[in-house]
Parts: sequence; C-alpha cells; structure tokens
Amino acid sequence: MCLVIVDQTLADKMQPEDWAVMGEQSQAYDNSLIERGAYVHAEALQGAETARTVRVRDGDAMITDGPFAESKEIIGGFILVDVVDIDAAMEIAKNIPMARLGAIEVRPVMTF
Repeated sequence: MCLVIVDQTLADKMQPEDWAVMGEQSQAYDNSLIERGAYVHAEALQGAETARTVRVRDGDAMITDGPFAESKEIIGGFILVDVVDIDAAMEIAKNIPMARLGAIEVRPVMTF
C-alpha cells in the first residue's frame, strides 16, 4: 500500500475548490494506474481523530484514543478488515502479532 501522509497545515489552507481539483487529479491518476494494470484498490481514511491504537506489552493490551506513533516507529503494513464497527476491528488489532513490536492504528474508511 502507498500510505498517504498529509501535512495538515497545508491541508487546512485548502479551499473547497482546491479539494475538488485534488479529487479530480487523484481520480485521473487512479485511472492511469488502472490502464497500466498497477491499480489494486485505494481508499481515503477518516481523519486521525477517529483512530484508536493498540499496544500489547507482556500480554496486556493498552488502547489509546487517537493516533500515536513514536518517531522511531514506521508504518510496516496494512491489514484491511471488513467488520461491523471499530470495536470489532480493535479486537482484531489486539491479536495481530506485530502489535507486540509496535502499535496497530485502527481507522474507519472514509465514506464519500
């Protein structure tokens, strides 16, 4: 996955018409990837304020509202799950083995 990292200070300066242009450009790029056979799937995530993070240490799960990643941590992968709500996703996150080595950030997919 290409995880899109956004500078919020720049995003906050954008006007609705800027977002419309960005959406058109993003769709055009997605279409070019489809034509090249490189496109699998793309989704925008809901804002970071919807995130919850699970850390497992010594068998204990610690849950934090919001995103939290220490600067030494990196995004190592993405697991997409289809569940009824974020609580069900959190239960899945608690059992991901890599949670013992870092954190699992869980966010709902943005609905347009």
